[in-house]
Amino acid sequence: MLGLTCIDVDGTLVGSSNEVLPQVWDAAARAVAAGMHLCLCSGRPAFGKALGYARQLDPHGWHVFQNGASVVNMETGESMSEGLPHELVLELVEKSRRLGRILEVYTDSEYAVESTERMAVEHAALLGVPYVQRDPLSLSGQIVRAQWVVPIAETAAVLAEPHEGLSLHPAGSPAMPDTMFISVTREGVSKASAVRSVAAKYHLNLSDVMMVGDGENDVSVMNEVGHPVAMGNAVAGALAASRYTVGSVEDAGLVEALDLALNLERTEALPVG
Repeated sequence: MLGLTCIDVDGTLVGSSNEVLPQVWDAAARAVAAGMHLCLCSGRPAFGKALGYARQLDPHGWHVFQNGASVVNMETGESMSEGLPHELVLELVEKSRRLGRILEVYTDSEYAVESTERMAVEHAALLGVPYVQRDPLSLSGQIVRAQWVVPIAETAAVLAEPHEGLSLHPAGSPAMPDTMFISVTREGVSKASAVRSVAAKYHLNLSDVMMVGDGENDVSVMNEVGHPVAMGNAVAGALAASRYTVGSVEDAGLVEALDLALNLERTEALPVG
């Protein structure tokens, strides 16, 4: 079997119901019982529903949140998170206020959003936290990520805007089909950079890692691991980067991927140290 399987959330672990199907949890439990590491690899933050998903997948392991900006060990609380420079956060907040565009700002453990628009309120429910209007600059602790929340029709225009020193990661959710979430991290930070760090912690070659995903923000990992898997509902970029394709999220395609990971052969582990 493979040593590590990384699992996206929206469109992979959960579909339009925003809940995990029971047969998916059963397959995950089989994989962990066999000795495989499971790693949540999501654009969502390390609180609310995503934190619960990570704890149920592997309560002792490393998990990737916020498109690689937040990397946390569930058992020890150790963090390998990457902060956003303060001056860039100030620029994003000023731009949000000037344009009237929804901006969310995140630390490892909390977030703030000033907007009271429908998409901001609905996103709080999707995350599994109460909606609270809050000044993004009032957050304490290291800010690791910001996020534009925009109608899908505005995605291309936002991606075309200059974001010097930053990387943008667009992703959608079946639970909010009219909305695009464009994560903003420090330049060079992505799901791929985070998975490299997690694999190293487990002393695994990337050739022994599976990534299961459906979105553009999963492609960076899929291009690096030995076993990239696209869900049946995946976007074109993820399908093109995949080695295997499984059923859609609504049909519990992740079960197929986890069973595949249990039956693939693995190479030598990396040396410790």
